[in-house]
Amino acid sequence: MSLYKELMRLTFPLAAALLLASCTTRAPQPDPSYLSELQQWRADRETRLKADNGWLTLVGLFWIEPGISRIGSDPGSDVPLPPSLPAKLGTITLKGREAQFTPAPGVDLKPATLHDDNTPNYEVVTTGTVSFYLIERGERFGIRVKDTQSPARTNFAGLDWYPPDPTWVVDAKLTPAPHKVKFDTEVGVVQDGDSPGYLDFDRAGQHYRVEPVTEDNELFLVIRDATSGKTTYAASRFIYASLPDKNGMTKLDFNKAYNPPCVFTAFATCPLPPQQNRLTTAIEAGEKKYPGQAN
Repeated sequence: MSLYKELMRLTFPLAAALLLASCTTRAPQPDPSYLSELQQWRADRETRLKADNGWLTLVGLFWIEPGISRIGSDPGSDVPLPPSLPAKLGTITLKGREAQFTPAPGVDLKPATLHDDNTPNYEVVTTGTVSFYLIERGERFGIRVKDTQSPARTNFAGLDWYPPDPTWVVDAKLTPAPHKVKFDTEVGVVQDGDSPGYLDFDRAGQHYRVEPVTEDNELFLVIRDATSGKTTYAASRFIYASLPDKNGMTKLDFNKAYNPPCVFTAFATCPLPPQQNRLTTAIEAGEKKYPGQAN
């Protein structure tokens, strides 16, 4: 046998073994402290959903016009309530940006002035297991109704997540460009938000640019990706991130991408992702489809 053939005989199996090993290399394992923090974050997410005022309790959203609207369990009411309440609970009179609730005779509730939910410490009227309050979306006003005994809450099926993937925790840099972002929503109204600019990051040899808005002293992103409608909710998922540091840097943790309220109730006003945030990559991280999805 020639020296060349002998070398090939010896080196080919070695090369094949190295190639196989490279193909079967395990994905990076999360740091134990990060894994513990992520598990706690996900547990807190579920706790918030199941809370007495969580999204699982939302049972109604009814847009109202200026003037008087009737509220009660009578199906013909302008704001129909669960059947556990009186047929005629009272009236809501919308004037400008506030509404006056007046209880019907014999109803053991006090009159209340309702300011919309963009107002700090806005008013909530509670009777039995049911509560309601005024919301404003795109200059439209509505009454949002919650019930702690809602079917969505009592039949909650638990959340499903991708396994933690540390490669989807990325450093992102803000390119300042303050502007307004308009969001279409699943209920047809348009919402807007203030964006500080664009977040740029790289992962697995690809460059990405996404468009956040500022909300409650954090960055908020509404995204869609190649898993949407397959293993994750079709319309969107949400992510929050810290405001950038003095160098314009922040972290985006897609393991904390989570489903919008519209997954759990048909009465939420969920924003849809702006075009910049409709990614073609499959982000196999974060919250998956909800097993008991409402719509």
